This record gives sequence, structure tokens and C-alpha cells, in this order.
Amino acid sequence: MAKLYFHYSTMNAGKSTILLQAAHNYHEGGMQTLLLTARLDDRAGKGRIASRIGIGAEADTFDDTTNMFEKVKNRLDTGPCACVFVDEAQFLTKAQVWQLARAVDDLKVPVMCYGLRVDFRGDLFPGSAALLALADEMREVRTICHCGKKATMVVRKDGQGQVLRDGAQVQIGGNETYVSLCRRHWRAAMGDDT
Repeated sequence: MAKLYFHYSTMNAGKSTILLQAAHNYHEGGMQTLLLTARLDDRAGKGRIASRIGIGAEADTFDDTTNMFEKVKNRLDTGPCACVFVDEAQFLTKAQVWQLARAVDDLKVPVMCYGLRVDFRGDLFPGSAALLALADEMREVRTICHCGKKATMVVRKDGQGQVLRDGAQVQIGGNETYVSLCRRHWRAAMGDDT
């Protein structure tokens, strides 16, 4: 039975690594997949999903104008597709999450989404909020704060290492920009002592 899955976490938890491993397992079993990633995140190259540990794969891309149902349907029209994998799922729109849910329901293909739950301000991304509402199954991918507790939040730093409290929700970056923290250390870094 096809389902919509949401694998979520904070930065640097290994979401892309898990996605690539799962896709590899399908391929080893002789099954084809569709890999998708956000067009705006080209840190690994355009149309490429990559992990910090050095593995990667080519992927099709989406932006906020992409009809995800049509993209999946068009892929299925070319031949069998056992699973759809979506990296950087936080960049999906609410409408696109509904389109993916429709693909699961009507096209009977599993869709596995991997993304961040919250931004550096502690707010849900629109795509993540929709996935939390619509996913059939959710799985937290865990990483740790420098104190050893589970990291659930992330701070954004500027070029001088200062924590930013304001700014656009989306700014592409990696370890040079973002640090994963537990809620207590996130509150301390954000100056929230209430």
C-alpha cells in the first residue's frame, strides 16, 4: 500500500544520506525510482542530491511552480517507478504536498519526503507544516547538540559567527551558516531567557 512519508529533522542529521541509501536499495532490487530536489538548493550542483559523507545522485528538480502530481504522473508514463524520493521537502508548497498526497492515493506510488521541520527562528516551513498534517507516516531523523542532547532546532550565523534572529526564512547554507542545537541551547543563543 502506497503511503506519503515525512522524514524530518534539523540540519546535519543525515536525511540525504538516508534518502540515497533507500534509493540505492530499490535500485539494487532492480526497481526504478524518481529522485527530486529543490531547484534553489544547488550546493551539490544543479539537480544533484548529495550527503556530507560524500555520496550523491542525480535528481530532477522542483520549484514552487512545479505541479508535483504531473511530474510523478509523467515519470510513471515512461515506465515503472517503485518510489518517489523528495529531498529538501521543506521547500514544497502546501499545494505541492497535496499534489504528492494525490499521487500516493491515485497513482499508488509511495512518496518519501526528507526535510527540515523548523527554520532558524523556530517556525515551521510551509512544506513541513503540510507534511506534518498530511503524511501517513512520520519519522524523526535524530542528531545531537554539542551538549549531547537531541538537537531539534537550528541557529543561523552570519559571516562573523554571530547568531541571527531575523531574516528571510530561506537562505541556502551548510555548516558555515547553520548549527543544530537542543531547544535549551537554541533559546540561549537566540537570547530567549523567558
